[in-house]
Amino acid sequence: MKLVTAVIKPFKLDDVRTALSEIGVQGLTVTEVKGFGRQKGHTELYRGAEYVIDFLPKVKLELVLDDDVVDAAIEAISKSAQTGKIGDGKIFVTPCEEVIRIRTGETGSDAI
Repeated sequence: MKLVTAVIKPFKLDDVRTALSEIGVQGLTVTEVKGFGRQKGHTELYRGAEYVIDFLPKVKLELVLDDDVVDAAIEAISKSAQTGKIGDGKIFVTPCEEVIRIRTGETGSDAI
């Protein structure tokens, strides 16, 4: 099993969710986060005052998947989240040793 973590632009969330549903991914966790990479924020003008936005809004998706679905999920996220502009996001894949469903006590792939 793998933990797939993707940080994407907020307006791409529905597209990514649809793409993941089409390949059979049943669940994911979504968190609103802020951060920056190469974008390094930007400045905005509000009522005549200029201010710096250091951290840009992003959405973090977390999915625990069986190894045989990981490549398809990465491709689905990449294609549906891509705008071709800086700040499209990143995908991280890490090993996941164990999953336990609290309600039933199921473990491993059965708990996903």
